[in-house]
Amino acid sequence: MEQGNKSGRGLLAAIEEAGNRLPNPTMLFVYLCGLILFLSAVAAFWNVQAVHPVTGETLTAVNLLTREGLHLILGNAVSNFTGFAPVGTVLVAIMGIGVAEHSGLLSALLRMIVMRAHARWLTFIVVVSGVLSSLAADTGYVVLLPLAGMVFAVAGRNPVAGIAAAFAGVSGGFSANLMIGPLDAILAGISTEAAALVDPTYEVSAAGNYYFIVCSTLLIGGLGTLVTEKLVEPQLTAGESIADPIEHLTADERRGLQGAGWFTLLVFGLLLWALFPADGLLRDAATGGILRSPFISGLVVIIATYAALAGLVFGKVSGSFSSSDDVVAGMEKSMETMAGYLVLMFFAAQFINYFAWSQLGVIAAITGAELLQSLELHAVTLLLTFVVFAAAINLLVGSASAKWALMAPIFVPMLLLNGISPEATQVAYRVGDSSTNIITPLMPYFGVVVAFVQRYDKSAGIGTIIAMMLPYSIAFLFGWSLLLALWVFLSWPLGPGAPVYLP
Repeated sequence: MEQGNKSGRGLLAAIEEAGNRLPNPTMLFVYLCGLILFLSAVAAFWNVQAVHPVTGETLTAVNLLTREGLHLILGNAVSNFTGFAPVGTVLVAIMGIGVAEHSGLLSALLRMIVMRAHARWLTFIVVVSGVLSSLAADTGYVVLLPLAGMVFAVAGRNPVAGIAAAFAGVSGGFSANLMIGPLDAILAGISTEAAALVDPTYEVSAAGNYYFIVCSTLLIGGLGTLVTEKLVEPQLTAGESIADPIEHLTADERRGLQGAGWFTLLVFGLLLWALFPADGLLRDAATGGILRSPFISGLVVIIATYAALAGLVFGKVSGSFSSSDDVVAGMEKSMETMAGYLVLMFFAAQFINYFAWSQLGVIAAITGAELLQSLELHAVTLLLTFVVFAAAINLLVGSASAKWALMAPIFVPMLLLNGISPEATQVAYRVGDSSTNIITPLMPYFGVVVAFVQRYDKSAGIGTIIAMMLPYSIAFLFGWSLLLALWVFLSWPLGPGAPVYLP
């Protein structure tokens, strides 16, 4: 047994060491930009070509290390960034959610949900609350994880199990939710840019995976509950008593939540009024439909506006906001957290455009698509293979947006040429990426989780957390993959106007 533990620690140490050797995600794209420039010259020298299966056009690699290439790079560097789809939509979403977070609405809402949970449903509520908390960036890690430990302790259960359940929801269920959030906008924007390598008219909506992620929320809640109560909690020793009492909602916070609740009902009613009549305000003016309507195209703006106004209502009623300056402060504070993201997206935008200009992206996609066609694999097999690949890559590269910006230009066009929609490729990536978040030491908040667990188990370390979370990761990867396979097999739409297969 001791030898097995040593082998396990050795494997974990090897994974951590390999991951630490990888460059910062931003620098990774800097290096990849240089690599694409070099490969474009080599491919052009060898006259690398491919025939576009749709247009019949012969595509030849373009050397970017030329006078014309230099002019193209310098003249479009700024527009590459400002026109990069994930940038604008995400910033808009973050501003709105930032107001809700700064007002205290999100923190109060999470505390209310968890503390009011019935004992029988406590685990499920904690896991699902973790899933929903991904809308508010790091709120789930800094608020829900310690709160879940306290609530479990008060309920007479092991507090470490509460932290594990919350962590499984927050990080393992990162790609599930009941609402559209910043992650949906980020991934959809990158997918749109990648699909443009083959079809410049194709647009992936932020709601392109909505039906799937809603069902995934229930799946993750169920699996997380089962693993916690049947596998993880029985293996834990009794934790220490908590040192701090649970911070209950104040009277002001309760009034603020009531105000935000009434406002939510008003918004919901207005949306129904604008969508359900045949001539509804938010329907497509030409067709009267919803799929291509301003509602779908403006969903991120609608959510951001709702979040900001709900935060304002909560702030005014609870007293956390004294003037309009607090609203602006919330937006500015949320923007401060996006500095690293903006730097990353600048170089990711250059990489994707270099890939497109050099024709290497579409040539690689056509070549890979031809190989996949020759193997005659079913779409289910293709997507499940991609799930496993994404799950493995996630052990070494933590950033979801950085990995997708790297992988999407290759896999989205490749599978698109095999009749698989970009939305389906994107959702397969999300399944793999989320499933292994909770077992990689390279996840940015992994150290935070260790610190919370050490409050109840002083001997806990990285290996302890990985061993505890491994059953969740396996259950999520297997169960989520089965859901995806069923979805693809039945050809259910992944979201509004987002089929699995393309004509």
